[in-house]
Amino acid sequence: MEHVLDNPGWNALISGNKHLAQGNDQVRYFAPEVSPFMGLRDKSDKQFQLLYDMIAHDGPVCFITNIETELPEIWKLVQPNKAFQMLYNLPADPPAVEIDLVPLTEEHVPQMLALTKLTNPGPFAEHTINFGHYYGVFDGDKLVAMAGQRLHIGEYAEISAVCTHPDYLGRGYAKQLLLSHIHRIRAAKNIPILHVRTDNHRALKVYESLGFKARAIIYFNILMKNK
Repeated sequence: MEHVLDNPGWNALISGNKHLAQGNDQVRYFAPEVSPFMGLRDKSDKQFQLLYDMIAHDGPVCFITNIETELPEIWKLVQPNKAFQMLYNLPADPPAVEIDLVPLTEEHVPQMLALTKLTNPGPFAEHTINFGHYYGVFDGDKLVAMAGQRLHIGEYAEISAVCTHPDYLGRGYAKQLLLSHIHRIRAAKNIPILHVRTDNHRALKVYESLGFKARAIIYFNILMKNK
């Protein structure tokens, strides 16, 4: 039986993120200004066709799956990304957060977009903040590190957009942001998860040091309509 985390896009769009979902009972997706992620109930060619017909734009969209998938010809794979899906499920409470974190709001979106463009933690658009729970570290008025929540898959809540300005690396900001999210998610009786590219060795070491363990390989496939 397929685990809920093996088809994370679809299962998020029918559970914790359904308030942001568009589509129907076979195909669901986020508005492009929120996220390129989409989900298919059973990943069939018919559902790929429905998605093609349903969305008004040509892409990109991101298809998340636990297996390498042969795509129908109507879609073109423009960027395959391979990631570890990591879970935090330790019985003990993590260490306390030691620095002040600032809740991020709409006024911070220009700086959030600039920081994610510089550091490339994954897709981030004008309304990605609607996923909620974004916090940042500031140097004066300058946003220098941040993290938030993205997919909410049943009892699993994904920490995402973990990034630090290159001039501020090595100060432990990412660790403090991660600890804050771990505490918040566990307080809500959920399980923290995250995804990290298999070649992002620096981030992988940080996540493992905090107690995250790899559960599976997940493929983030960036697709465009083939015309």
